[in-house]
Amino acid sequence: MKNDQIADNFSLLAKLMDIHGDNSFKSRSYSNAAYQINQLNVPLSSLTTSQINALKGIGDAIGKKIQEQIESGEFSLLQDYLKKTPPGIIEMLSIKGLGPKKIATIWKELEIETLGELLYACNENRLTLYKGFGEKTQKNIREAIEFYLQHQGQFLYAEIDPWAQQLLEQLVANFPDCITLAAGAWRRQMEIVPYLTLVTSIPAGLLQQQLNNWHFTIVSLDEQKLECTSREGIQVQFVFSAPELIYRSQFELSADVEFIEKWNTHVGWPDGAVYQSEEDIFKLAGIHPIPPAQRELGEIIDKAKTGPLPATITAGEIRGIIHCHSQWSDGSDSLEDIAKAARQQGLEYLIISDHSKSAFYANGLSTERVMEQHKEIDRLNEILSPFTIFKSIESDVLSDGSLDYPTDVLAKFDIVIASIHSNLKMPQDKSMQRLLTAVANPFTTILGHPTGRLLLSRSGYPVDHDVLLEACARYQVAIELNAHPRRLDMDWRWIEKARKLGVMISINPDAHNIAGMQDIRYGVLVAQKAGLNAIGNLSSYSLSQMREFILLQKKKQGK
Repeated sequence: MKNDQIADNFSLLAKLMDIHGDNSFKSRSYSNAAYQINQLNVPLSSLTTSQINALKGIGDAIGKKIQEQIESGEFSLLQDYLKKTPPGIIEMLSIKGLGPKKIATIWKELEIETLGELLYACNENRLTLYKGFGEKTQKNIREAIEFYLQHQGQFLYAEIDPWAQQLLEQLVANFPDCITLAAGAWRRQMEIVPYLTLVTSIPAGLLQQQLNNWHFTIVSLDEQKLECTSREGIQVQFVFSAPELIYRSQFELSADVEFIEKWNTHVGWPDGAVYQSEEDIFKLAGIHPIPPAQRELGEIIDKAKTGPLPATITAGEIRGIIHCHSQWSDGSDSLEDIAKAARQQGLEYLIISDHSKSAFYANGLSTERVMEQHKEIDRLNEILSPFTIFKSIESDVLSDGSLDYPTDVLAKFDIVIASIHSNLKMPQDKSMQRLLTAVANPFTTILGHPTGRLLLSRSGYPVDHDVLLEACARYQVAIELNAHPRRLDMDWRWIEKARKLGVMISINPDAHNIAGMQDIRYGVLVAQKAGLNAIGNLSSYSLSQMREFILLQKKKQGK
């Protein structure tokens, strides 16, 4: 093992010891040893044991650990620390501005173990509540994480969408006599896009030249496709096609494998057919159009044979904002500013859902502060009428499944969103016990982000969706489709079953600032994949319908 490897091992060990809060004298000694080894101009492997031990800052104890690494290529003490440290905590050491002390606070006090969770916490202004994390520090950490994640190979839809749109527009503008079309996971509105796929008739040589001018790195090029990587780390696949075949290529690259297999087997392709658009493909096949977002399972082809597919929800059919956080808890904007912004956007109501008292990390509302907020809501409703602010709370689901206010306080809310935020590492029997108890609570109106997942960061706790959906149907509880691009939870793959059971879906932005309300769009996009229409979405209710819904919820509570 070379000097730099041994030094890096000692440096990492020192940082891990500091993160775990171990003896600071020992951690400093390993850090100093790393520094001294880096100054050597001779290989440690060329020295005798006594020579190593005599080096400045080394000594017998550290000398033995150097010998271990030279002889075996292993460092057992470091391995012990690596085993008891979550991988995401180790990864945080790669982020500029995050040293061991800050990482220790993030892990031990915020209970955050991945970069994705940490980025989400930055966006919720949670770091500023802890010593050593001001607004500027939080901003710097957020930007450093975003930069780091951009180079990891997979992207959230919301991250890649504006960039992909711009690239497509630039290609069309630069090659107006050629055709370039969107395809792949981006066009299918998948929540995660591993790489961008475009179908094009641009000659390979001209395309390569233009991409070089735009500072793309060409990875591979053959007659079928060109693969490259942008400066932002986004992988792009260009599939070449003759103009007369390009819409068929786009079609075949804009669907799941199961869908295409069903199409090829039961529909097929007429000999010599030339398509001027994807609409031509469906027209010649005698099948009603199927949007790219819904080209997942083959069974939808049979539905499209019998008649037009039902219209799916659009962003314009959202009538109010449900689940938004203000400065009362961990939001960055005042309640009044949020309400005015929602009204200006043409919305009819705001259901403000700040964090409850157990969410100390998010400045959750004590019972006294709940009453104060309700007074402000009453005042604002007089000013903003007919626009209405409804009284809501995102109530933490505690370990036993209970909500964290007594019933007399819960009864004062119009809407209660029950969400699990703590003790996320639990087996399915425990998660289901908590979820089912919360759903059975007569004050629970909406079950918030039901799996607790953070896309590309945290898988979430295990959930038996079949049992959970049946319980929500039984107790008349809606399920949130949290529209934050890193959540999109509940997963769209369960929405159709939820609707068959009569469970309402509620597309909510979980916004922590005014700009975050626009995230509702991403919830709508994945809801379209499940065929959800506005009738099945709670946030598409008009103001009068929402009032009626709240009255029904009060009846459930025995009022």
